[in-house]
Amino acid sequence: MNNLCIYAHDPGTSGAGAFYFTAHRDTVSVEDTPLADGRVDGATLARRIEIMRPDLAIIERVGAMPGQGVSSMFNFGAAYGTVIGVVSALKIPVHFVTPAKWKKHFGLSADKEEARARALQLWPGRAEMFARKKDHGRAEAALLALYAAEVIVGRDGA
Repeated sequence: MNNLCIYAHDPGTSGAGAFYFTAHRDTVSVEDTPLADGRVDGATLARRIEIMRPDLAIIERVGAMPGQGVSSMFNFGAAYGTVIGVVSALKIPVHFVTPAKWKKHFGLSADKEEARARALQLWPGRAEMFARKKDHGRAEAALLALYAAEVIVGRDGA
């Protein structure tokens, strides 16, 4: 497997993005989604992604969640659309995967704490990135990137 850079994004204003290099399985870099005035800061996100020049991106495919208010869902959808727009504008090949599919790959349930625990197991040298309970978005982004490396890159032989 070549040394590819994979960008993964767990969407939403409390989400995160991760960069993962396939030749360095023990290392992952994760950042919270940049925000400005409570919205995804597309310009800052684009600069961060451009610096790393990923070969491919993976974004969690999400939809409306039962019980959420209209305003909350609108804001979530706007954040999701901004991430897709930035990645597309940068001409990065993008893949989408449902939470159920990538979580099944790692044997995880919908419990976000399980994702954080798995990230801590996989990247103990980067434990500070997943230390807080609210770092579940970072953990999910990191796991999405690893999923892409194992399933998408592995399947395509890239």
